Amino acid sequence: MSRRICIQLKLGDPAWLANYARRVREEVTRNETLAGLFDRETWFVPLPSSTLRPHGVWAAERLATALHGVGLGKGVWKCLYRSHEVSKSATALSGRRPTVRQHYESFALTDSDAPALRLLLIDDVITRGRTTFAAALRLHEALPNADIRAFALVRTMGLLPNVTHFLEPCQGVIHWAAGDARREP
Repeated sequence: MSRRICIQLKLGDPAWLANYARRVREEVTRNETLAGLFDRETWFVPLPSSTLRPHGVWAAERLATALHGVGLGKGVWKCLYRSHEVSKSATALSGRRPTVRQHYESFALTDSDAPALRLLLIDDVITRGRTTFAAALRLHEALPNADIRAFALVRTMGLLPNVTHFLEPCQGVIHWAAGDARREP
């Protein structure tokens, strides 16, 4: 079932995304931690795909738009783009996935005139957090006073044998450890 959810997310069906955006909004009303991420002063920054121009659906952008469409955040600021392509993490073997440095070097900003200093990076799926970490570094370089946080609709959890439910909002951190990004939880 988790793979089907990821496939649906990557397909970017607006009706399906709107349904999940409404579920996120419901969670925001019940969870103080999430409420702080999605307040009215926060701009959503969708993380770019691995290609220069997304071929087909740009899932993070559609997710950011759907979240804003249900009344969350101030707006969507599409300021990050790829200056060159990187390997697609989802289809690369574990040892061949792009590094934080490769992601960072591939990111550029359309402009550094932030509409606000509260930014929420939006991604569809987070695994280790390399893309998110690199994007936050790139934005922090241009906007050192910005409050930069991140949200992903799906977080990978490895091959757990006894998954009993699929909705489990959590707050975590991505930090630098042993030369790589590490997400907890």
